[in-house]
Amino acid sequence: MGTQAAGLANFPGSIMNATDVIIVGSGINSLVCAALLARRGLATCVLERDSTLGGCIRTEELTLPGFRHDTLSTLYPLFVTAPHYPLLQEELQQMGARFRDCAAPTGVLCPDGRHARLTTDRAANIRTFESLATGDGMAYRRAMEEVERDGALTFGLLGKDLWSWEGVKLLLGALRSRGARALADYCGRSAVSCRAWLEASFRSDVSRALIAPWVLHVGLSPESPLSSLMAKVILMTLERAGAPVVAGGGGNLVDAFAKLIRSHGGELHAGTEVTHILQNGSQACGVRTADGRELRARRAIVCNVTPAQLYERLLSGHALPPDLLERVRARRPGRADMQIHLALDRPPDWVAADLADVAMVHVTEGLDAVSCAVNEAQRGLLPARATIVVAQPAALDPTRVPHGKSILWIQLQELPGRISGDALGEIPPPADGQWTPSVREAYADRIIARLERLIPNLRRSILARRVLSPADLQALNVNLEAGDPYSGACDLDQFLLWRPVVGSRNHDTPLARLYHIGASTHPGPGLGGMSGYLAAETIRRRCLRAWFAGG
Repeated sequence: MGTQAAGLANFPGSIMNATDVIIVGSGINSLVCAALLARRGLATCVLERDSTLGGCIRTEELTLPGFRHDTLSTLYPLFVTAPHYPLLQEELQQMGARFRDCAAPTGVLCPDGRHARLTTDRAANIRTFESLATGDGMAYRRAMEEVERDGALTFGLLGKDLWSWEGVKLLLGALRSRGARALADYCGRSAVSCRAWLEASFRSDVSRALIAPWVLHVGLSPESPLSSLMAKVILMTLERAGAPVVAGGGGNLVDAFAKLIRSHGGELHAGTEVTHILQNGSQACGVRTADGRELRARRAIVCNVTPAQLYERLLSGHALPPDLLERVRARRPGRADMQIHLALDRPPDWVAADLADVAMVHVTEGLDAVSCAVNEAQRGLLPARATIVVAQPAALDPTRVPHGKSILWIQLQELPGRISGDALGEIPPPADGQWTPSVREAYADRIIARLERLIPNLRRSILARRVLSPADLQALNVNLEAGDPYSGACDLDQFLLWRPVVGSRNHDTPLARLYHIGASTHPGPGLGGMSGYLAAETIRRRCLRAWFAGG
């Protein structure tokens, strides 16, 4: 399931000669960029090497017929809160994309049965935290009020190109309104780790366990600088937007984008691998595909790829700044990911019944367990007790399964890309450190065994399962290098001004008219499509300037 499209063999001759914008890759950032530019009247062409459009958004019957699984990504709070969503919402709905949500976007369950839920009701959330420990409710309220107070600056930093006049105005405005000392205080508070914030503000280990795992979803650890800020931003986003899923599966959003883009004259072609960027003087002018064809772009080429893919493959042979490749090769990868998909003959019977309608449950022993699993993964070990992320798509969208059945979407975000050992000493590591089917299934067995203690009917309810290791993920999507879903570590030195590498300038590259988008670029990973939006705005402005200048 998912959008299919013809390859270059079916391109009209006129499009083969030239188009305005070529976009390499068809993930969420590419789709947002293409939709916005096509709506502005630019002839836009999306080229995808895989046979299916969508990048990390795909819906497939991975286990059994009638069970529609989101293979990789599944929740869309960042997309429905993005600045471009209101621009695209009506057309996407007309093209068949609808979102379904629930009142409880997330929850946590500890091995001893203690648990908590976060809802879209601020007052209810305060009561929940306060019931866990006196003062925790007030700590949560202060955190949310802090995000609201600093919202213009925080969301501006995450939603604007920082090397731009808009970025300068944002910082100058903050300096003028706050003063130098208060702005410095904001920066200092933002840099605090999630661990430091949680230990200073929350008394209950369940309160901390409810919050801590969310930093994994932005590629951080509880000890990372900026992780407290990102945790607060995520909590605010979940409270405001919930955790929506696409009705029928994320593939329907890809289908809707494809229809929208085509309705404005755009082209999308799957099964078309771009192998080289063409250059005319100091600017990019087109692409060459694996079958030797060339397609010219009058205005821009946008690449939704990793830095290694861009600079070491697509731009191989080009004259690049001497130290650029060194900086690209020095980038640190993020941790690897595993996906486990279960088809169930009935909904899961959680030991905590009020988790049955929660969009995404984290199973963890708490803050220290999250830190321990991250540390083990970073040392190449299979974690003893990884944080288990359990999404329940069928609870929000029953149309994905046959009547009375269910599915679970399970993610593990604390895994090594290369295995040196097992923290429990139970699973022999492969001699070459690579993920093998036997290691993959053995580790999945460990996770299912932990879950069945908290979902008593799980083992007898499983009709089928499909496990995707880090190696399988890379095979599915070339951008998921070593199974890293976040395209590089998101620590401070690889974030904001320094993403994808030190010396980067927004989404520009050393070649004029060549732009770099995707999870490896500012503002980082997520399903919001923000880098595609920012690149589209830059291209639009530059096209207007060129038009006024007569170019």
